[in-house]
Amino acid sequence: MKARPYILAENTWKTVQNTPYDVAVLPWGATEAHGLHLPYATDNIQGDYIAAEAARIAWEKGSKPVVLPAVPFGVNTGQLDIRLDLNMMPSTQMALLNDLIDVMNRQDIRRFVIINGHGGNDFRQMLRELQVRFPRVFLCTINWWQVKGGAEWFGQHTDHAARMETSCMTALVPDLVRLEDAGTGRERHFTLKGLRERWAWAQREWSRASVDTGMGTALPADPEKGKQFLDAIAAEIGNFLYELAITPPDARYEK
Repeated sequence: MKARPYILAENTWKTVQNTPYDVAVLPWGATEAHGLHLPYATDNIQGDYIAAEAARIAWEKGSKPVVLPAVPFGVNTGQLDIRLDLNMMPSTQMALLNDLIDVMNRQDIRRFVIINGHGGNDFRQMLRELQVRFPRVFLCTINWWQVKGGAEWFGQHTDHAARMETSCMTALVPDLVRLEDAGTGRERHFTLKGLRERWAWAQREWSRASVDTGMGTALPADPEKGKQFLDAIAAEIGNFLYELAITPPDARYEK
């Protein structure tokens, strides 16, 4: 396999030391159950693909993004009773981000983008605080599944291990998907009106909110549509990375 110049893990120091990277991209996922039919690494596999494809697009346009190794652990505080759902506390995420952004700051890579693939992760407040510590580094987070409307593509409100993720994973790693095992994905909704309508928020206790760790019907899956969906998102993010790289800091706002 030929090394992709925009993927840090695939390159040597000889290449890295001579490449003027302009945007650092950090995929961040989770390791958790995804229904009865998708692998625990679902969030990581999808995030890795989108980050790599977006970086390729930006690279081919002329910028120099670098994709860092993905962080495979997310906030799973509502799933502590589900076997081997691996939890990383927000405070730990904050510490890790601080150290990584410090490296970028020292090495004059002044743009840092998180591509988040897990709904339990929320980096916005962390980046507010870190922006104060590292004022010269532009900090940004993208929830990739919000770039395009999943409900419009797949005909249902998409949440977790439902038709959207099942279609995407069937496109990317069909050998790891067990469609024959797909459960109902039936969700047990909150009984409180504000929580049901989502103008109030509380963490879901996953084993009470879902009958099989999925949230939504997985079938029928459409791998072709899944690939198109992922590629459309990667194209949008790739264009964003390129725009971010070529836009001077003093030109990020309208005059």
